[in-house]
Amino acid sequence: MDDQQAIRSMKKGDLSGLEVLVVRYQNKAIYTAFLITRNEQLAEDIVQETFLKIYRFIQHFDEKRPFEPYLLRSVMNAALNSLEREAHKQSFEDVQNLPYLERLMTQVSQTEDEVVYKQLKNEIYQALEKLSPRQRLVVVQRYYLEMSEKEMSESLSVSPGTIKWLLNNARQRLQHLLVSDRRAQ
Repeated sequence: MDDQQAIRSMKKGDLSGLEVLVVRYQNKAIYTAFLITRNEQLAEDIVQETFLKIYRFIQHFDEKRPFEPYLLRSVMNAALNSLEREAHKQSFEDVQNLPYLERLMTQVSQTEDEVVYKQLKNEIYQALEKLSPRQRLVVVQRYYLEMSEKEMSESLSVSPGTIKWLLNNARQRLQHLLVSDRRAQ
C-alpha cells in the first residue's frame, strides 16, 4: 500500500492506513523530533500525538500532496512548539569564521574511526542542546533532513531571507559552542 492508498484508507475510517504510515515513517519522525528536543521520550510523544492529529484531520489532507514532508513539517512544528512552551530560549551570539561548522559536519560524515565519530557526534548533540528551539529546528532541517532553504522557508511559512538569517545565527552559535567546548577540553 503506497502513501496515497493509505491516506484514502484512513479517510474511510480504516486504521490500517494509519498503521502503514506509522511503520513507514515513525523512525524518521522520532529521529527528527529527537534532534530538536534532545529528549527521546518527548520525541516519541510528539510523534505519537502528530500521527493521531493527522488521523483526526485526515479528511482535510490533499491526497495529491506528498505525505512525508507534511508529516515531518508537522513533527518539527510540534517539537518546536513543545520547546517554546517550556520557555527554553537562548540569545544569539556573533562569532566569525562560519566555515568551521561545515568542516566539522563534513568530518563527522566522512570519518571512519568510530571513536572519533562518536565523540564528534556527541559534541555536536551537546552543542545542539544549547541552541534555541528555532535555531535547533533550522539546523536539523538543513543538515539532518537535508532540506533546501526553499523547502525550509515553505515548511516554516517564513521568507527565504528569514531562513538565511536563522541558519546563519544558528551556525554562528554552534560554531562558538563547539570551539569553546574544544578549548575547554
